[in-house]
Amino acid sequence: MLILLHGFTDTTRTWELVLPRLAAEHDVLVPALPGHLGGPPLPAELGRDTLPDAVERAMDDAGIEAAHLAGNSLGAYVALQLAELGRARSVVAFAPAGGWVSERELHETLDFFVETNRLVRRSAPHADAIAATPAGRRSITQYVTVRHEHLPVDLVAHLLVGAAACDALPLIELARREGYRLDPERITCPVRIVWGTEDAVLPWPSAAARYREAWLPHADWVELEGVGHCPQLDVPLESAELILDFTR
Repeated sequence: MLILLHGFTDTTRTWELVLPRLAAEHDVLVPALPGHLGGPPLPAELGRDTLPDAVERAMDDAGIEAAHLAGNSLGAYVALQLAELGRARSVVAFAPAGGWVSERELHETLDFFVETNRLVRRSAPHADAIAATPAGRRSITQYVTVRHEHLPVDLVAHLLVGAAACDALPLIELARREGYRLDPERITCPVRIVWGTEDAVLPWPSAAARYREAWLPHADWVELEGVGHCPQLDVPLESAELILDFTR
């Protein structure tokens, strides 16, 4: 069993281009995170365990004790939280959130998402028209991919709609209040961390510092030259093979 976890303000469709290849070798579960398009609403009280608890419930409902996990950004961090809980057979983490050393970088990134949330909510009613032109598709994908020409028009429009539908501000405030913490000694499964060198959201290597220096320096590290924040969109064939090679 393979579980795929999307990133902050993203949706389950971020895995659309890699899913056929992954499903050829695994049963695949792709849950939507709370507060995101297609997912359950956020509870009134948010805590560090809110997102991993929701994925655990989805696993329990499906009768899954442990699974291979792959995630991107916030989803990759949640996958590592699940590894702490013993629910992961392996983790492939694409640009996991939480690797900043500097509080300034953390808050600058969260400020970026506040501003982005404002812009996407204003633009989302025009998603189809924006995605209909090459310039519009580039504007929607500029922070998550380097290559975008191969992305289906309807998927690009959906990315904008999904970002606008995310209940982002409570999750941003949670991140400001709680920060990001991991106990690497509790992560006993194999971990592969993949980072695009052109990541515009979590820049390489500064946003990976805690993972590289303190938390998971002995993980299997893969740098993708010229790739952005969402490798599963940017280079889907290579991303699928990076997951499958590791789960094997």
